Amino acid sequence: MTRQFKDRAEAGRLLAQKLRGYAHQPDVLVLALPRGGVPVACEVARALGLPIDVFIVRKLGTPGQRELAMGAIATGGVRVLNDDVIRLMRIPEQAIDIVSAEEQREMERRELAYRGSRPAPRLKGRTLILVDDGLATGSTMHAAVASLRQLQPARIVVAIPVAPRSTLREFAGEADEVVCVLAPDEPFEGVGRWYLDFSQTTDKEVRELLDRARGEETPERDAEIAEERDWAPWRFPYGGPPTRKGG
Repeated sequence: MTRQFKDRAEAGRLLAQKLRGYAHQPDVLVLALPRGGVPVACEVARALGLPIDVFIVRKLGTPGQRELAMGAIATGGVRVLNDDVIRLMRIPEQAIDIVSAEEQREMERRELAYRGSRPAPRLKGRTLILVDDGLATGSTMHAAVASLRQLQPARIVVAIPVAPRSTLREFAGEADEVVCVLAPDEPFEGVGRWYLDFSQTTDKEVRELLDRARGEETPERDAEIAEERDWAPWRFPYGGPPTRKGG
């Protein structure tokens, strides 16, 4: 079996290795998808000397079948709807509004818990590095990218420690760049399989990590993060096929 990450912090440090070209750039922002993406993103932001914030996405589940997404809402008042699902399931506008209101309340709760009284950062015209702890189907990340596009950033970089190759190819047509440390050849079986410690990240841990990251001055590192030769880094531009780099 391909080796695993020790925990999300190690995954973040290895991911930062693949993002060194963005280090200390003035208009780059790291955005974490809570909750599991926060420990990863904090390591990325610390290693690269970049600011960090959270980008909260709430999927809108169809009535009676909540695991099937009919759209999503996100930080910044963005709502993206899947017209095909809505048409196929014949979902009335009133039902969409009810589910949206429920998820809006939960999103506001999380934003208050994670950001406190700090205003949301400016996203328009910036390069955004969107970080999670891994992708399986990628549904939340798809919603995040679609939502962010409406806020007119200069560039969206999807950055994850691990994902199946099929999912990475899907994002080649959505993000401007996709960076992934580990793309296993063997059956994926979920993100948790690729971590030795995949314990749940709590709201309290998210707050503590973000407070610590925002309070740090991020000095230059004395040494580079050690490169691990047996990882399989993937990096490919918008619209292009995946190209393997490294060994």
